Amino acid sequence: MRIENSFIPVRGVGEATERRLWANGITHWDEFDGSVVGSTLADRIETFIDEGWRHLERGNLGYFAAELPASSRWRLYENAREEACFLDIETTGLDASCNDVTTVSVHRGGETKTFVNGRDLTGERLQTELDAASLLVTFNGRRFDVPFLETCYDVDATIPHVDLMYACRKLGLSGGLKRIERDLGIGRDMPDITGRDAVRLWHEYERGDEAALETLVEYNRADTANLEPLMETVTRRLHDDVFEAARAGRLDG
Repeated sequence: MRIENSFIPVRGVGEATERRLWANGITHWDEFDGSVVGSTLADRIETFIDEGWRHLERGNLGYFAAELPASSRWRLYENAREEACFLDIETTGLDASCNDVTTVSVHRGGETKTFVNGRDLTGERLQTELDAASLLVTFNGRRFDVPFLETCYDVDATIPHVDLMYACRKLGLSGGLKRIERDLGIGRDMPDITGRDAVRLWHEYERGDEAALETLVEYNRADTANLEPLMETVTRRLHDDVFEAARAGRLDG
């Protein structure tokens, strides 16, 4: 599902109205003809479509991200797949004011990079990675990863952001990242490690155990790279449940 199939960024268009548009064959901006809705709302939709095309041509996904609920921002992905940056961090605790970021991994274009505190993890490097992407994808990143990076490294993370935790909830998938991966059949090549283990591994590394750092980095990289198949799976299922079902008239308007 692409942004051009979406009407809910328009003030006054909720999910029920959008489903009604789709069920009546208006599944793309180009198909909107003012029918199905009243004249006032039709004017708003036409204005949104005109502005929307201009923002898409400039690659400005922020315009749409600002108007989409967190649980619906998965709709941005199809338009930004090639420029999406998947990100995950490890820390020494839960409070950015008194704990440290230990490793940060970013995955884009099939390549995963990991930055380590005290080695190559800097605000400048992180900002370069964010600036090169048009969409940020995390799991629980709105509440955890992004605030940590903003506090500890003063990065500008205003890039359009899809937090997969909210999209997963829309599918009835709850719990942590690893539980959801198991529920969806997304595998890992390494043993399960908890957040507490990640803190322990970092402290072991600080005491001189290089192997502990290698394990921590491998864990962080797996968390990050697995966000891509999770994103693909979740967007495909939401496309079917939200868009295709409405097109087939199986949802009530």
